[in-house]
Amino acid sequence: MNKKILICGEWRESAESFAVKNPFTNEQIAEVFSIDGNELEEVISAAEIGAKEMQKLARFEVAKGLREIADQIEKRKNEFAETITLESAKPIKLALDEVERGISTFHFAAGEVEKFVGEVVAVDAFETGKGKTAYTKRIPRGVIYGITPFNFPLNLVAHKIAPALASGNAIIIKPSPRTPLTSLLLGEVFIESGLPKNALQIAPMDTKYIDKIYSDERLNMVSFTGSAEIGWQIKSKANKKFVTLELGGNAPVIVDETADFNKSVERTVFGAFSYSGQVCISVQRVFVHEKIFENWTEKFIEKAQNLKKGNPFAETTEISVMIDEKAAERAQKWINEAETNGAEVLCGNNREKSFLDATVLTNTNAEMRVVSEEIFAPVVVVEKFSDFEEAVSMANNSKFGLQAGVFTNNLRNAEFAAENLETGGVIINDIPTFRVDNMPYGGVKNSGFGREGVHYTMEEMSEIRLVVINS
Repeated sequence: MNKKILICGEWRESAESFAVKNPFTNEQIAEVFSIDGNELEEVISAAEIGAKEMQKLARFEVAKGLREIADQIEKRKNEFAETITLESAKPIKLALDEVERGISTFHFAAGEVEKFVGEVVAVDAFETGKGKTAYTKRIPRGVIYGITPFNFPLNLVAHKIAPALASGNAIIIKPSPRTPLTSLLLGEVFIESGLPKNALQIAPMDTKYIDKIYSDERLNMVSFTGSAEIGWQIKSKANKKFVTLELGGNAPVIVDETADFNKSVERTVFGAFSYSGQVCISVQRVFVHEKIFENWTEKFIEKAQNLKKGNPFAETTEISVMIDEKAAERAQKWINEAETNGAEVLCGNNREKSFLDATVLTNTNAEMRVVSEEIFAPVVVVEKFSDFEEAVSMANNSKFGLQAGVFTNNLRNAEFAAENLETGGVIINDIPTFRVDNMPYGGVKNSGFGREGVHYTMEEMSEIRLVVINS
């Protein structure tokens, strides 16, 4: 099956293409066209036209288009979910959840269009401002280039497209070469939305052509979600362009002796092993109070070992293959490294091609890669602590800082965590994997900068213009 791409307002073939495989069967499911350097020039020119067209629309017209996208995704919900599972091996029940979130993301964006305005500035608070009125306007940046990863092929794409359109921009999406089919399906929905056709382009492209996005002055912003290594390279090359980076991490969970025992175990198992740990805010490091450590870890391991594994299209499947065998091999290499250096594998570390069992380690240290790096796999380290402040310090001993989870019924501990954890989000009595699509989402340190979440992304994708009127 050859898949055309959405560029310059139409479905096109191109000279280059790449294969997309089903990670579960390793069979090719599509041959997807991709643009070259000359076509990138066309795409940028078209996007520039699309940006101008978007800026002429009234708010109700943009909101109507976004709601139409949401409604059409709803009508094709099963098709979207099946496409996600086919190309990413995400268990079908999680794929359906992602589709629901994608629908909500566009609905949120439509609502934000209707109220996304500037503010009155009280310049007459100063003597020199007497007789003057001032206010701000939000001005679209223009053309945005979005780069998206494989793990949420609908909703992370939606988190770039929906706010870009809602704030009056045009956007070019470079989807992951592993999961482009869902993005192209979203392109089909967009084309029927009534919004300017050049305002969104789904343009897969080999990275050998990427340098043009850094030098072309018509591209005003780069929005990247992916690995820290690639993200910081983009930032260093993007010169004067506005850049936002969502780069993942090695999310910690702290469980103190007052926590709801069963809830903390259940939620941490979900946060650690959902979609085989291939989530930016997947639980990777767990710190449990010494008074409950043995019982808590025993229960955690029991549940990890009982996760139902198999075909991602089976509704009962909880853990399936990773995105490819190379990713599974890398994770197992890090596990074996840690074990060689004194860590204890409590369960898991069984691999069959791209399938890696849920794995739990202890007796680790901060220098081991299973602790210090983002493993992006169904792998968790569990360690004990005696003092809550010590646990916060252990959680902060990381170059990442996306989100953290804290299970406690001690108000003082909750407040201390909220004030002292070095992360973009602190989730009390739930896992760091918690996310709803209107909250500000992003990290500090090597986890990037800027915020996603529809309203907050719209702020990133627009600039403030001050207007002062002298009466």
